[in-house]
Amino acid sequence: MKQKILLLIFLLAAVSCGKVVNKGGETVGKTATEFFEGVSEGVDKTLQCELNLSQELQDKGVKTGKYSIDKLPEGGKNNLLILYLIFDKDFKSTVTAKVFDKKGLEIGRAKLDIESKAGNAGYYDFAFDKRTYIEVKSKIVLETLN
Repeated sequence: MKQKILLLIFLLAAVSCGKVVNKGGETVGKTATEFFEGVSEGVDKTLQCELNLSQELQDKGVKTGKYSIDKLPEGGKNNLLILYLIFDKDFKSTVTAKVFDKKGLEIGRAKLDIESKAGNAGYYDFAFDKRTYIEVKSKIVLETLN
């Protein structure tokens, strides 16, 4: 009889511990996910570049959306600006993207001929020299030539 009672207590304890371990695992997993999402969002906010659109481009109905920095297949690192542009007016011009480092020194330029109708939007790739490295907290200025 004692053995049956001990076996029953042991089984109840094992089942109970299993539930506690599962709940504890769920809590740890959820906490870790929230932590890494928070770190990722914090990094995104602190590492972002400053993107400025010249007044002339704004007057021509150009707006910016999301952007990212990547590398060119030909080589280099962080030397490709992928920029989503929105056009409120018909647009046809050469756009220059200039990159400045944290100290305000120009480190690269890229030009792109763009033509779009009012109401259109899309991604545009500004390819810089393979030696250009768009670093954290860089400033990117977009201007038109004509």
